[in-house]
Amino acid sequence: MSKVTQGQFSFLPDLTDEQIEAQIKYAVKHTWAVSIEYTQDIHPRNWYWELWGLPMFDTKVEETETIMREVRAAREAFPEHYIKVIAYDPTRGRQTSAMSFIVNRPSTETSFKLDRIQGPARVNSFRMVQYKDDADVATRTGA
Repeated sequence: MSKVTQGQFSFLPDLTDEQIEAQIKYAVKHTWAVSIEYTQDIHPRNWYWELWGLPMFDTKVEETETIMREVRAAREAFPEHYIKVIAYDPTRGRQTSAMSFIVNRPSTETSFKLDRIQGPARVNSFRMVQYKDDADVATRTGA
């Protein structure tokens, strides 16, 4: 199965807690609000994840351990969910995502394939098809 790639650092190996905390400190130094979200539905069109607690505004660099405690609590509560940290940049007066990265993944990840559907008048449309397991991936891809 492939690894879901969403947000920054998604093509790198999973971040350690020290690396996550370093990114949180970077966000806080830039006065970005930090929030934690989680989901089981990792479909690419699922933009709305569940919010873990409230976004943390005006956090000081010395208080980043508080955010890490919330990351650990979310992991403990939802060990088989995707959990991500998002930092919002308020400088333009709106909710602008400056940084987003996954901090927890389920033990088995879901894979998707882009299917092309040919319609009348040579119009193509596309849909995302979810694989169920490794055998399904092999069947659908001919591997």
